[in-house]
This record gives sequence, structure tokens and C-alpha cells, in this order.
Amino acid sequence: MLVPGPGGRLRGTSGWPGRDHPDRWRARRHGPGPRAGGWGVLPDLADLTADAHVVALPMRVRFRGITVREALVLRGPAGWTEFSPFVEYDDAEAAAWLRAAVDFGWTDHEPAADSVPVNATVPAIAPDAVAGLLARYPGCTTAKVKVAEPGTTVDDDVARVAEVRRVMGADAAVRVDANGLWTLDQAVDALERLAPFDLQYAEQPCRTVPELAALRTRTAGLGVRVAADESVRKAADPLAVARAGAADVLVVKAQPLGGVTAAQAVVADAGLPCVVSSALDTSVGLGMGAFLAAEAMTPGFAAGLGTAAMFESDVTPTPLLPAGGRVPVRRAEASRELLERNAASPERRAWWLARLERVHGLLAAA
Repeated sequence: MLVPGPGGRLRGTSGWPGRDHPDRWRARRHGPGPRAGGWGVLPDLADLTADAHVVALPMRVRFRGITVREALVLRGPAGWTEFSPFVEYDDAEAAAWLRAAVDFGWTDHEPAADSVPVNATVPAIAPDAVAGLLARYPGCTTAKVKVAEPGTTVDDDVARVAEVRRVMGADAAVRVDANGLWTLDQAVDALERLAPFDLQYAEQPCRTVPELAALRTRTAGLGVRVAADESVRKAADPLAVARAGAADVLVVKAQPLGGVTAAQAVVADAGLPCVVSSALDTSVGLGMGAFLAAEAMTPGFAAGLGTAAMFESDVTPTPLLPAGGRVPVRRAEASRELLERNAASPERRAWWLARLERVHGLLAAA
């Protein structure tokens, strides 16, 4: 198999155990059997709320406009799981996140590897803050750099990427993520300026699938691959971007795609190289992503699962922090003390529990 090597160049690799390995994961569900879609039987609302906790985790730096990440973590028969759709998402979009929580909390997933490689994540920070931030990701040889942040310029992005490349060296893999915020013309201009830094890929440079397809054509000579994230996880049809030939790489996230089982099916059907990333999860949700990455991620890539380093505190005393450039593939065991210490306000807890009840009702009626 040809996969990206240092700096994003293609090379051969045997990788770690994955979907074709004889020791790949197996899953055992707690319940009478799978629903359509393969994510298991929907528990009663009382079972979901029996040991549910709403937390508010402060961020070390502002990320995606977020300074405090709220999440609902709950315990199922298989262990702790997470329901944390971003607060601006409507109930219909949040339904996939609840399916993911059920899949992970009510299914015994066995890991396909002991650990997976992860990337450092660089928010839209000033160049002089880059070195200190990268120090929180020991051993990581890949960095994802946020670009196109509102209130910043392409000049700011170029300076940030240049400093990441300088600090990490020529052999590191550097990718950028625009979260779909560039127009087609802006993306062409930005990638022409960023291409000299030997990008592994540009993640969701434009919002729509047609724009991504056009961008691939217009920048074909730059050697920068296009990766799709929002066009996968926020789409009614997550495979449309692959069928349209609009991406070279898929970025998949366990919660938005309905869980480990459902996301694995998307990867298998897409037929494109895959990178697994987080949705700014707590370490409970990062564990869900790690199980998916060990099974489904294309060897040679690093997963975007090192984001526990962005939190001031977490729900477990042993968060899934990068060490040696990797995170373990394991379930996080939430700490009662940390759940209490990081508890959201009563008003926010009530908001999340009401949201959970509404989304549960949507799934029950489906």
C-alpha cells in the first residue's frame, strides 16, 4: 500500500493491525441485537440518565471560538461514553452523536492495536506561541494547523505554518484545516502561498462538494491533496464527496458519524485514505475515536486525537494525552471527583438533559 510518509510524500508501509488483520477488533453488544444502521438497541432514557454528568472543561487556548467545552458523559454496561454535539447543532444533527454514545457505551469493542499515532493541533495563534504549544505534544511528527480563522488573514496563516515547519523540521508532516471558511478563489490563493511548506493535505478548504471538486482541478499542479471533513460528518450522505471525486482523503469522526461501527462502514464504502480525528471530545470520547482509528485509519497517517492536551482539566486522572507521538487505545475511566470539580452549572446541566431527552425521542420514533 502507498501511504503518506514524512512531509506527506508517499511510501510503502505495513502499518499496525487494521481492518484486514487477523487480530482486528470484535464487538459484543449489550442488548438483543443491532438496529438498522448497526449501532445497537436504543436504551431507555432512564438508563441513559442513571449515571450521566454534564461537565464544562476550560480550554488552554481558544479553539473554534470555544473557551469552555461542554459535554455529557454517561456510563453504560460497556463503560463510560460521551454525548457532546456542539451547542449550536440542532436535535436532528445531534441524533448521530447519541447513536455514537449508545454504540460505545453499550458495546464491548476490542482494540485492534495498543496505540495509534496522533498529530499536534495548532490553533490560530501567533507564531511566537507555536513552539510552546508544540511542546505539549511530545513525539508528534505531524501537525494540523488551523487557518482561515475569522479575524485573521492569509498572511497570518502563512506565518503560522512557516513557524510550525521551522520548529518541527523538514521531515514532519504539516496539514492545514480551514473548516470550509475559504471561498474557491480564496482557497486557490491560500494554497498557492502555503504549498511551498510541503503540506500533507488541506482539510475542508471550501464548504461545498462542488467547490472542493473545482479546487482539486485548479490546484492539481501544487501537489496539495484535498481532505474532506465537514463534507463527510455534516452531510446527509457522507459518501457523496467520495463519489464526486472531490477529495483525496476523508477525515472521519466517531461521534458525528454515529459511532465506531457506523464510521467504520463509511470508511469501508468510501474507498479513500482515511484519517480519524476528534470533535474536541473529552478523553472518554477520544477513547471512542482511538478504537475507530486502530481499526479503520489508513496506515502512515496520524490521527487528530491528541486534543486532550488542549484542556486545562479532563474527566479522568489519566487523560489520553500524547506520549511518544501516540495515544493508547483504551476506554477512559471517569473520576467522580473530576466530574464534580468540572460540573457545569445547574442551568447548563438542565439544558443538556433536556437536549438528551429530545434527541432520544427522535431516535425512539425513527
